[in-house]
Amino acid sequence: MMNNRQLADTFTLIANLCEIKGEVIYVILAYRKASESLMSLSREASEYWKEGKLREIPGVGKAIAEKIDELLSTGKLQFLENLKKEVPEELAAWLQVPGLGPKKIAAIWKALDITTLAELAAAAKNGQLRDLPGMGAKTETSILDGLASLARRSGRIPLGRAYPLAQEIIRVLKGVQGVTAAESAGSLRRMRSTVGDLDILVAAKDSRAAAVMEAFVNLKGVSRVLGRGETKASIEFTDGVRAQLWVHPPEKFGTALQYATGSKDHNVKLRQIALDKGLSLSEHALTKIKSKGETLCSTEEEVYKTLGLPWVPPELREDRGEVEAAKANKLPKLIQVKDIKSNLHMHSTFSDGALSILAMANAAIKRGLKTIVFTDHSVGLGVANGLSMERHKQQAAEIKKVQKQLGDKILILHGTEVEIKADGSLDYPDDFLASLDLVVASLHSSLRQPREKITGRLLKAVKNPHVDIIGHPTGREFPNREGADLDMEVILKTAAESGVAMEINAHPSRLDLDDPFARRARELGVLISINTDAHSEGDLDLLHYGVAIGRRAWLEPKDVVNTWTQKKLLEWLKKRG
Repeated sequence: MMNNRQLADTFTLIANLCEIKGEVIYVILAYRKASESLMSLSREASEYWKEGKLREIPGVGKAIAEKIDELLSTGKLQFLENLKKEVPEELAAWLQVPGLGPKKIAAIWKALDITTLAELAAAAKNGQLRDLPGMGAKTETSILDGLASLARRSGRIPLGRAYPLAQEIIRVLKGVQGVTAAESAGSLRRMRSTVGDLDILVAAKDSRAAAVMEAFVNLKGVSRVLGRGETKASIEFTDGVRAQLWVHPPEKFGTALQYATGSKDHNVKLRQIALDKGLSLSEHALTKIKSKGETLCSTEEEVYKTLGLPWVPPELREDRGEVEAAKANKLPKLIQVKDIKSNLHMHSTFSDGALSILAMANAAIKRGLKTIVFTDHSVGLGVANGLSMERHKQQAAEIKKVQKQLGDKILILHGTEVEIKADGSLDYPDDFLASLDLVVASLHSSLRQPREKITGRLLKAVKNPHVDIIGHPTGREFPNREGADLDMEVILKTAAESGVAMEINAHPSRLDLDDPFARRARELGVLISINTDAHSEGDLDLLHYGVAIGRRAWLEPKDVVNTWTQKKLLEWLKKRG
């Protein structure tokens, strides 16, 4: 039976093919919203289906519910099969090419009768596109640049895809009798934005290793077993993700976990410290070089303590000064999810959100938030049902009504996510922006502009005194869209001067700013805001991804505006005007 990802991918494919076909935007948005809702569910859609409650899934109306029913019943969808006869399925991959939109895709396909990326590249190289209506030599160059960008992308797995899968694997393995610990390792444990294969370590006595292996190779969704030994196994899931498992004795789990977490450069530094102390550090133990006596470590804390260091959080282990900071006892007191008091970037049904003001506010209260800001899209982003200034008045009235209903359970502010247009101007006039509680300014379109132009475009927003936060600054989306080519050093220095905050967007499709830029922002004294960009209740639970990026950037609570009290937040906003 199809899982949520497979269902979501099906509706994304339908949306993509409909977009190339030229279907009306509302139809396309309906399929995309269904896909997003399916991916944000906390349980499988098949469970809703069995209970006859598909319509309770946000974004799923009668027509979508019927399609889900057909997919879960038969594994196929006749509507999609018919659509593929009209628009070749291969064309959906063209939408991944930066700068190539659905209209150009349709025009090229119909004119040249080509469907693969290889044929597109050949046509561009051979000058076959420049004479097509609305195109030219610049179009060919742009497409070739986009194809080159696509080719540069690695096969790494986005964190938002790898993390939940690893957590499910760990949950299953912890249920095996005799397992005393199970953890992810490698770049996933360090919470990098993208990861390679999933590395899982388990602590169990040798007598239980076979049972752990059996549970691992029989995990739901495994398509093939790549290798299996007494204490190590490797598998591949149906979507191509690979996972590896190592089973270690509990008394050696600490050194094994430290070694497997990495990074390589961090471990090199630790091995040198060990050598300076007359020790050899391996995944098995700390061994005295002269006497060969071993120190076994069941926890990582014991490993670092034996080396004379405080435990270093995994997110910092990139050899970016964390070992030196540990030696000097100057490791940062990293931000945690529990430190976050506010969500300053979220959406409702007034634009492209799944829930009403009241429903989203109640969802935020459930999660312990003290302040939220509704920043629905501005009018220029028509694809997201952006608000006119008149509709903003209606939203303000609704927020006032809900605030009265909820009292002091939560503070609800009225803002906007205003579009930074191609020329750098904003979607609303300054006097209107000044009337709002908070303004997030974001790039969503024309992301392939030359570096100088798009940097200048963003700088206009950074310098605007009515803009409080720059949302997902580079505009990137995993796995298919690179961020804009920005001069981030100039932008961050200007942000430090203007006092605007830069966002770490916690949604795993963005994670933008990435940690190197967020750390540089901290060094320059730029305020950081970590927000979920929530479009549904489930999105509020994505906060930990943004916090993880903040931790990788060495952020402490004081660096992040979302940790402030209501009083301090309101004073900051008032000062910004």
